[in-house]
Amino acid sequence: MKFSCWSFLQLQASRARLFKEYKEVQREKSADPDIQLVCDDSNIFKWTALIKGPSETPYEGGVFQLAFAVPEQYPLQPPQVRFLTKIFHPNVHFKTGEICLDILKNAWSPAWTLQSVCRAIIALMAHPEPDSPLNCDSGNLLRSGDLRGFQSMAKMYTRLAAMPKKG
Repeated sequence: MKFSCWSFLQLQASRARLFKEYKEVQREKSADPDIQLVCDDSNIFKWTALIKGPSETPYEGGVFQLAFAVPEQYPLQPPQVRFLTKIFHPNVHFKTGEICLDILKNAWSPAWTLQSVCRAIIALMAHPEPDSPLNCDSGNLLRSGDLRGFQSMAKMYTRLAAMPKKG
């Protein structure tokens, strides 16, 4: 009985936290033009985000969609976040969009919000970590010093997948 009561209280706490974040996102829409977070109309535990590729990176000019699956234990547990838009990046699995980022795994803190997770992902896009790759092709290019090859592939995929089609 105590377990189910605790689960119910945790669920209520998670919903309250997410509702607070939702209100904050609505209030600060223009404060962070690089991030557009949207809550699913029927499920507060499902969110999507559109993030702009950071300037002076191969992702500049691209708009990337992320999917958030927020656990019922949030904010005690991190959300699961993945890219829905294809991206050539060493820390993003090319097929699944899974992101290798410490704050989404072992370095999570309840102080993080969905908005701050988006900022951390944008920072990761600007500063890839090739030593812990989910995309080995991308990681190998960077580790071998072929920055030009990496940037060329990343720009190509950004143009193909993350930029509006002309015409």
